[in-house]
Amino acid sequence: MERVLGSALGTESGPTLLCVGAMHGNEPAGMRAIQSVAQELGGGGMLRRGRFVGLLGNRSALVRGSRFVERDLNRAWTDARIEALTAGADRPREGEDREQLELLVEIQRAIDEARGPVYLLDLHTTSGPGGIFSVFGDALPPRAFASTFPIPMVLGLEELVDGTLIQFFGERGLVAVAVETGRHDAPEAVERAEAAIWVALRSLGMLDPEALPKAAAGERLLRRASEGLPRALEMRHRHAVRPRDGFRMTPGFGNFDPVSRGEVIARDQAGDITVQESARLLMPLYQDQGEDGFFLVRRFSPFWMWVSVGLRNARADRIARRLPGVREVPGEPDAVEVDRRVARFFARQLFHLLGFRRVDETGARLVMRRRSFDRPAR
Repeated sequence: MERVLGSALGTESGPTLLCVGAMHGNEPAGMRAIQSVAQELGGGGMLRRGRFVGLLGNRSALVRGSRFVERDLNRAWTDARIEALTAGADRPREGEDREQLELLVEIQRAIDEARGPVYLLDLHTTSGPGGIFSVFGDALPPRAFASTFPIPMVLGLEELVDGTLIQFFGERGLVAVAVETGRHDAPEAVERAEAAIWVALRSLGMLDPEALPKAAAGERLLRRASEGLPRALEMRHRHAVRPRDGFRMTPGFGNFDPVSRGEVIARDQAGDITVQESARLLMPLYQDQGEDGFFLVRRFSPFWMWVSVGLRNARADRIARRLPGVREVPGEPDAVEVDRRVARFFARQLFHLLGFRRVDETGARLVMRRRSFDRPAR
């Protein structure tokens, strides 16, 4: 299959929407949704502004129907990995090295040819049943983009998982959001992914008026899929697993299922795995490959998201740097070190509101770094 699943160019200049599907080879729903939308857009007359580009993630793993061949392609987007790949870009590559280099080339080409802001929509599915939600780095532009989808927004993944596609390009100025649309093999996962693309196109003002009913229908579909689910949640815990752990999730759990402190939800070679705090379960692992056994998330009020907008626009981070127990990190103007023996209460939550993300936490030492590009997209 070709790396570029489809593209369309509007009659007027505007934003670029990059959609990526099948970053994991056992998640074909996003790819199929992109193909369907690209075919309709390619018929002409539906895209008024900007450019749409659909890309295929991991072709090698897709052929095998596996999450990856040698390594997880959505954990490899780090500065060190990209430097290693591009240093010998003319050498033959295999497996995920080739996949990542080719994908990088196509994304960079779309960025270079863009005549406006670039938005990245990464489409995924999960091995557990149910659930539709978005994840993103909590800078203001991706948050605003994610809020256009009427589905739960999950914040904080970037503090628990390194090397994701949206994290890498989000730190380079793209407005990047990932959307999970359901279980891998569920037919509705494709429909939801299509709906997310149409809603994204409408929110960016890219559609011709005759295509707006498509987006309206997509919004209704996403609202129905999200009924009864919280609007905003924060990541609380990630249970990391290794192949030698023998991790096995207890059958029957789905995305957003409530779990109670002390409840046994999985086993490995060391014995029972229990929940450390009452929360909701997210992305329980029911497949052979994967480094994440499960996540725990907790609901929080969207009110605090509005508070953080005001604080960030007022540049309140400059005041926070002068609080007791807080000092700047030498040589890193965007980072602060917090002594939690002094700043005991809600230190991390406060700096989250101000636009910082955790980069290290050892004992009483907490290091937070201000997110790049934390201003509305133009």
